[in-house]
Formats: sequence, structure tokens, C-alpha cells
Amino acid sequence: MSEDTPRRPAAFRIDPASTLAPPREEPSRAPRAIADLQRITIEPDEALEMEAAKALDAASATARRRRGFSFGNIFLGALSAIVSLAFGLALDAFIRDLFARADWLGWLALGLSAVALFGLLGVIGREVRGLLRLNTVEKERREGLEAYRTDDERKARSVVSRLVSILSSRPETAGGRARLKDTADDIIDGRDLIGLAERELLLPLDAKARALVLASSKRVSVVTAVSPRAVVDLAFVLFETLRVIRMVSELYGARPGTIGLVRLTRDVLAHLAVTGSIAVGDSLVQQVVGHGLAARLSSKLGEGVVNGLLTARVGLAAMDLCRPLPFLSVQRPKIGDFLRDLTPGSGETSR
Repeated sequence: MSEDTPRRPAAFRIDPASTLAPPREEPSRAPRAIADLQRITIEPDEALEMEAAKALDAASATARRRRGFSFGNIFLGALSAIVSLAFGLALDAFIRDLFARADWLGWLALGLSAVALFGLLGVIGREVRGLLRLNTVEKERREGLEAYRTDDERKARSVVSRLVSILSSRPETAGGRARLKDTADDIIDGRDLIGLAERELLLPLDAKARALVLASSKRVSVVTAVSPRAVVDLAFVLFETLRVIRMVSELYGARPGTIGLVRLTRDVLAHLAVTGSIAVGDSLVQQVVGHGLAARLSSKLGEGVVNGLLTARVGLAAMDLCRPLPFLSVQRPKIGDFLRDLTPGSGETSR
């Protein structure tokens, strides 16, 4: 038996929450669809839009730099060589047959072939000159922008000298060229010299280019408003678009040939796509409605106005690409100016 003092009995309180009761199982929730996700919308973000536009521009520039090697170019080059050989052999056989029939027929065919070859060389030379002029204008615009940003007097004088050479055939620039010659010995900053050349040489051409674009836009607006067929509208808009691109390029000294015009048209469309100017559906409708035209014009006449504005946008893009200098000290024409010109009297009514 233990000698320790026995403990006195005591009462203990047991908390019901501390009992070792088995955990209760929560009833499982029946699966259900989350309908709120269907109401989530993507909000527009201007910063993301600008970043996406820069990415598109960079992708376009990268695609142009990678244009050196292409399997498609190899295929087209080989195919054109085969076609040329086949045509040459066929022509040789044809001339030999004519010589076998009569000597004068053979000599006649040989002479006509020489005349055709001379004409072909002339066409090739004209197209090459047109492409070289386009490259010269593009290089001048790029270097002019660089000289303006860096304020480099030496680069600016080189740019102005080439600009005078490009526009030497335009009578509208005679006065400006004379004034620039008088200031040749003056000390002028590079940025101011570029701005002076732009105002003296390009401002008269800008006014004429704007008049050309406006006249083409009015013509498209009227014809598409009264035309009964969509095919006629499409054909006329295409014809007028090509013509305004050619006229604007010739005005600024580019004068492209057929191949150069195709290349310039492609560049104009690419410029519209990169700058976002080709997505004109909602914006043009808002501009038209904002001037109070929807309540006063018929649907056909409103369609003509929209087509005219589309042509004006193409003309403005052509000015951006064919102008030897970008718009630096001269205000670029805006699409709203053409809207007021295409719909005279709309401004007073909207007020």
C-alpha cells in the first residue's frame, strides 16, 4: 500500500465543443453554371491599341527586311526563264520557216522582232526609272525626318539640295527655289532649314494635291450616289483611286510606271492598314451623323458621301507616301475638311 497522501476528489467541467465527436460531413453542392462569366466584356485600352499598332508596323518592316530570299521568287524566276527560252525557240523556228518560204518574209519578221525588242527595252527602262524615283522619294522622306529630329545643319542642307533636284521640273516651286538660293549662305539651324524648304517648296504642291484629292472625292461621291449598280460603283472607285494615286505621285516628282504604280498602290493600302485608317465604318458613320446629315440625306446620297470620304482617305495616304518630306511644319489635311467640302452647308445646319 502506497504511503502518498491520497488526492481529494474534485469535480471537472467538460466543454461540449471539446468532445471527440466524429466530424460532420457537409452536404455536397450540386454543380451549377456560372452565368456571370457570360456578361464579362473586354474594355478598350488605348495604350494596348497603340502597342498593337507599333507591333503591326514592326512586323511589316521585318517582313520587308526578310524579302531577300524566298522560294516563291526562285520559282517565279525559273518559270520566267523557261517561258523566255520557249518563246525564243518558237520565234527562232517561226523566222526560219519564213526564210524557207521567202527571204523577204524572214527579213521582215527579223526586223519586226528587233523593233519589238527595242520597245520592250524602252518599257523596262521606264519602269526601272519609275522604281528608282520612288526609292529616291522614300529615302528623301526618311533622311529629311532624321535631319529634322537631330537638328543637323549638314544633313539638312543635303536634304534640301536633293529636294530642290527632285522638284526642279515643277513650275510651282520656281519662286521657292529662288528664295532658298538667296538664303544659301545664311546660318540657319537644321530644323529651321527643313521647315523653310517645306514651306517654300512643298506648300504650293500640297495645296494642289489637296485640290486633286477633293476633286476625285467629289467625283466618286456624285457617281456612286446616282449609279444604279454596285458593280459600276466598284469599278469607278477603283479607277478613280488608281488615278488619284498616280496624279499625286507625279505632282510630288515620283512619276511611277505601271509596276511602280502597283507597288505604290500596295504601299498605300498597307499604310492605311497600319495606321488604322482603313477601319472607317463606324468612324465615318459617326462623322456623317454628327454633322446632321442622316436626317436630311437619302441612304444612296449618304453612301456616296461615305465613298467620297474613303477616296479622300486614300488620297491622304498617297500624300503621306509620295511627299518627299513628311508633314513637319505644315499642317496635314484632315478628313473632316473633306467632309465639309463634300457636304456644303452641313456646318451651318449642325450649329
